[in-house]
Amino acid sequence: MKKEAKDIFNFKETSDACVKCGKCVPVCTIHQINPDETTSPRGFIDLLGAYKEGKLELDSNAKDIFESCFLCTNCVSVCPNTLATDMVIEEVRADIAQKFGISWFKRAFFFLLRNRTIMDIVMKLGFMFKTCVLSIDFEGRGLRARFSLPMVKKGRLLPSMAKTSFLNSYPEHITPKESSKQKVAIFIGCLANYNYTTIGDSLVEILKILQIDTFIPKKQLCCGAPAYFTGDVDTVEYLIRKNLDYFETFIDEYDAMILPEATCSAMIKHDWEVFCKNHNKSELIPRIEKILPKIHMATSWLHDNTNLKEQLVAKGKKFDDLVTYHDPCHARKVQGIYQEPRNLLSANYKMIEMSDPNRCCGFGGVTMQSEKFHLAELAGKPKAAMIKETKAKYVSAECSACRVQLSEAMNNAKVETIFKNPLELIAEALKE
Repeated sequence: MKKEAKDIFNFKETSDACVKCGKCVPVCTIHQINPDETTSPRGFIDLLGAYKEGKLELDSNAKDIFESCFLCTNCVSVCPNTLATDMVIEEVRADIAQKFGISWFKRAFFFLLRNRTIMDIVMKLGFMFKTCVLSIDFEGRGLRARFSLPMVKKGRLLPSMAKTSFLNSYPEHITPKESSKQKVAIFIGCLANYNYTTIGDSLVEILKILQIDTFIPKKQLCCGAPAYFTGDVDTVEYLIRKNLDYFETFIDEYDAMILPEATCSAMIKHDWEVFCKNHNKSELIPRIEKILPKIHMATSWLHDNTNLKEQLVAKGKKFDDLVTYHDPCHARKVQGIYQEPRNLLSANYKMIEMSDPNRCCGFGGVTMQSEKFHLAELAGKPKAAMIKETKAKYVSAECSACRVQLSEAMNNAKVETIFKNPLELIAEALKE
């Protein structure tokens, strides 16, 4: 269904503010692998202005262009006017979804994100029957496709599947042996809940050692990021409302809700409010703003509000293994978090910086990992090469989306470095 001009988001406000300086072009992830002015931030912005004016039809060619953006926000970081190119791309994707529909497998996936119980059953079945189509990677990095599947080539490395999800592995309340002055809730994120459950295990172990009262909210749903980046407006609104209703029942009792995932944290802290402003859900904004002071990335909160660093130093463990750190786009560029995990890791591990830790790994969202995976592969190659140059045993980042992408990029480049969330490495350093 074609939208009337008056109903189209005001992309012209952004396109008119663009001074065409070009600072965004060399840092743009898609432009680095596909050097075409059309698929550059100022190209996107110019086309969106034309779309708003009725000079550009939102046809399959325009769809292809707007779905090639990785949403890495590199352009926003260097723009003299701080134009939110990522936000306007997210808005036009909503129009694309409305006109062209959403692929059946994405609709199925988003349905599962809205329904935790059904997702639990599906993931349990996936674990039981995974060896029918997948083999376990001998390095423990994930699962490999035994043969080519739709949009998944033979040998592609995919996330692991846990027998039991993180949320179903623990009681709702974990009380420390000694009385605690601090109380936190955990928002785990979908990948850490179902695939990389050792992240949550590590976080719980760290909180136990710190004697922090821990609450694991069992009714939490997906933050909505996969649907938001795809243009599924209805699913995003549903997840925001459901999570908000639930968070409000307990969040006042806790010092913080900590998240071991950069994308989930950025979605709640930044994108929920942006989405509501752009989609006339202003009644939700005061409620979101009320909970925001309690939302924190895990390493950032642990670094700033506990004596974790001192405990790590006191342990005196010194690992010979080299660790290099990759900065997730949603951590460093969106939330300004990058030094905190390094500070914690450096207490026990030898740190070595790769040549450009801030370069996007190329995950890019559901569409980039499916129909446009060839672009994700191209974006991952230089990052894998950087990691290889460091000769590090581990590459770390507080983002499971980066874990998916970098593990596959390193798999393709035959790089032996293993991905670990910083919490996993910190928990290892705390062990007796």
